[in-house]
Amino acid sequence: MTTTAPTLNPAIIGQVEKHHTAILTRALAGTSLDEKQWITLNQALAAGAPVERAEHIARVAGMTQWTPASVEAALVALVSSGQVAELPGIRIEVTDSGRALVAQIRSETGAIVERAYGTVSAEERAIAARVLVTITAGLADELAHV
Repeated sequence: MTTTAPTLNPAIIGQVEKHHTAILTRALAGTSLDEKQWITLNQALAAGAPVERAEHIARVAGMTQWTPASVEAALVALVSSGQVAELPGIRIEVTDSGRALVAQIRSETGAIVERAYGTVSAEERAIAARVLVTITAGLADELAHV
């Protein structure tokens, strides 16, 4: 009997995403963060420097398909909890406390993700990345026209 490899489809992508979310949810337990706050904080840190508040909100909303109002609410919560500081000129910056929290969460999730991803060769991960980036761009284009 021959086993046929599965074909990439929304169900497979959804299962991967659900498992990633479960790992993140476990790491966020006991912190003050929810998923929206985590992504908003993580993306602010990824910017590498203070970012303009409205641009950050628009970028996170665009990449997640969340409403700008919900990203704004997440950012307000991060400022209130001291994970993000508001700077002059309507900019924001991740605080030392925020950096430490990101490091903690990345440490907890990173080991699990590395073990799972490590079961796939670097070449196959690169191919998968190109495919998923292409699919995401196509879906984003479709959403822009709807």
